[in-house]
Amino acid sequence: MEENVKAVSEETSKPKKSPLSIIVTVLTWMVVAFAVFVMIFTIVSMNVVGKNEAEIFGHRFYIVKTDSMSLSENNKDMDVHINAGDMIIVKTPTDAERYKLEAGEIITFISKNEDTYGEPVTHMILQREYDENGKFIGYTTFGTNTGEADKVVVEPDYILGTYVSVIPVLGHFFAFLKTVPGYIVCILIPFLLLIIYQGVNCIRLFRRYKKEQMDEMQAERDQIEEERKASAEMLKELQALKEQLAAQQAAAKPDEPKSEEKVEEPVAEAEAAESATEEKPETEENENSES
Repeated sequence: MEENVKAVSEETSKPKKSPLSIIVTVLTWMVVAFAVFVMIFTIVSMNVVGKNEAEIFGHRFYIVKTDSMSLSENNKDMDVHINAGDMIIVKTPTDAERYKLEAGEIITFISKNEDTYGEPVTHMILQREYDENGKFIGYTTFGTNTGEADKVVVEPDYILGTYVSVIPVLGHFFAFLKTVPGYIVCILIPFLLLIIYQGVNCIRLFRRYKKEQMDEMQAERDQIEEERKASAEMLKELQALKEQLAAQQAAAKPDEPKSEEKVEEPVAEAEAAESATEEKPETEENENSES
């Protein structure tokens, strides 16, 4: 029971945070989380996004640069629409899978067309292509926005991945991060705010620590003062008791001589009587000698 009362008293004694303090704390952690996310995203993006040789768990990431797969009248019935600035995730196929793709699948490949030569392009497979001997040679692809087929057949060895998912607008954010204003807004300012906030917290903690020290010192002084007052009161009580005892002793002293006088009077009378008896024989002897 005492432990429960103690626990309740400790909980009630703890200072409650104000709503403003809670809001500031939540906003601070949101800024920290955002800054950490941006930092991780930037590191990952710089080393993974758009890198043909880099992948994470068998997946690659690319930023779409054109609207060749965006929504239009030609592809409004299709399920997938990819806009410029979106980030797509593709799965890296095995060598065998590169030869087994079918029409309607979306792939990312290294382009050999004149206008996009050497760049990764994401288009849909229109059909499989064979040579005059019936040997499979690759895929004809097209952008669903226009429906026009690409001029160059995509060979299986140039396929980078098959479409998995798209993250809208994330490419624009990544492109903004690469700029100086993006770095300042998304990375530098959040960390500066975090540093300022932590600095203010350190100052507050230091002031609170000093205040607690001053309170402890004041409490010790108050305790010493209380002990001094208690000692003074005790000393006064002892002095009063001493004076009381002295008064009692002084009141008892006048009776003592009277008793001594009373004792001395019988002793004096006895001595006088004894001396008188001793003198009588002497006088008698003197009288006899004279006669």
